[in-house]
Amino acid sequence: MKNIDELLKESKKIHFIGIGGAGMCPIAEILLSLGYELTGSDNNDTETFRRVEKEGTKVFLGQKPENIADDTQLVIYTNAILAGNAELEYAKANFPCFERAEALGALSRIFSNCIGVCGTHGKTTTSSMITQILMEAGLDPSAVIGGKLPLIDAYGRYGHSQNFVCESCEFNNTFLHMNPDMAVILNIDEDHLDFFGNLDNIKKSFRKFADLTTKTIIYNGDDANTVDTLKGIEGKKLISVGRNDGNEWVAKNIDVPGGFHSEYDAYHNNEFVARVVLSVPGEHNILNSLCAFAAAYESGAEVEKILEGLKHFGGASRRFEKLGTYCGVTFADDYAHHPAEIKVTLEAAKKMGYKHVWAVHQPFTFSRTSLLLDDFAKVLQIADRCVVSAIMGSREVNTIGIKATDLSSKIPGAVQLDTFEEICDYVCDNAEDGDLVITLGCGDVYKVARMMCKKLKEREEQNV
Repeated sequence: MKNIDELLKESKKIHFIGIGGAGMCPIAEILLSLGYELTGSDNNDTETFRRVEKEGTKVFLGQKPENIADDTQLVIYTNAILAGNAELEYAKANFPCFERAEALGALSRIFSNCIGVCGTHGKTTTSSMITQILMEAGLDPSAVIGGKLPLIDAYGRYGHSQNFVCESCEFNNTFLHMNPDMAVILNIDEDHLDFFGNLDNIKKSFRKFADLTTKTIIYNGDDANTVDTLKGIEGKKLISVGRNDGNEWVAKNIDVPGGFHSEYDAYHNNEFVARVVLSVPGEHNILNSLCAFAAAYESGAEVEKILEGLKHFGGASRRFEKLGTYCGVTFADDYAHHPAEIKVTLEAAKKMGYKHVWAVHQPFTFSRTSLLLDDFAKVLQIADRCVVSAIMGSREVNTIGIKATDLSSKIPGAVQLDTFEEICDYVCDNAEDGDLVITLGCGDVYKVARMMCKKLKEREEQNV
């Protein structure tokens, strides 16, 4: 059977199964803009589903074999489709079929400046920063991002240039389908151990990704795992970024005051370049932004435009996203679902001057919760108040027997409540004027954030 690169050169008509997914929609939009005729189906009537319809895709709500026209030449599907799906089974029996990651890999080889952003933490924020910088610099990038970028109100876009910013996720080795021209490696940490098993296997996968990169590797020179992984790399331009002297790009004179911003001086090869002002909180975003700075600089963006793009960047959706203040309580939502991510988010929150910081955490997957139980317990203690929801199992069955109370019992003063309704009532009844409440997790914990905002907003309006 021909590979997807060959089929994309020959095909005109492509069908997407699960086209409304956040990761599928931008790929469909790029292919649509490149002149392909698209059809697609989804079981959920979402904003992204209707978005691709408005742009010219024939869409079907609900999944069944007859959605796929006989003259379809290629089918792309999301791995979120469950086994036994009738439309997917029919597609596999009758058409060339490729998973989303394979399609993304093919796109990475179409553009001459594909920037693949990888790392255990910070991929979405850094991908979003690079996209915003390149857009404001007039370099008109295409992009596929893991979160919604407010500037475009979407998870990706098609641009009329050879610049392509692509979030590159290590989960299930999906990023090994890619051949980026420029890799940005933010960090390497223990995660997805249900798939990788151990840190050594994770490092091996990142090394393969680096080897697949064709030209340039921008990497965190302060991260020991990343530095070790890249030892012996040849035939690439290596650019180190960090806070320590010895890196090619260095952040110095860092100022992270209270509030949603920070500043630092960017140095390149020991020479001062500019004072960088960010509109996002947290010391972790210093490194993310400096990596974005280096990637944009290597892509031809002018320094002044890079500075403007970083200053205007207010964060990606669900990355310390401020939702509002009601009855004196400020609410924010964050995608953090790994102890290292939760740590930097809560440490940033604690420096912002709020009376109390609340962490409302939804553990995600039984395996991750069990393997990193003590690490989760340690970082959640950074908050002044902690509420733990039921574990969201996602793709897993709880064969371990882990319970949410196993986590909450290790956190002094923590409260464990299973339902979002219980959590909403508890937080809204106990949070005080001047408090910050952050929902944390990659599942659907954002729903309780909206519920709390709605309840306190209504309470506020009644008391006026």
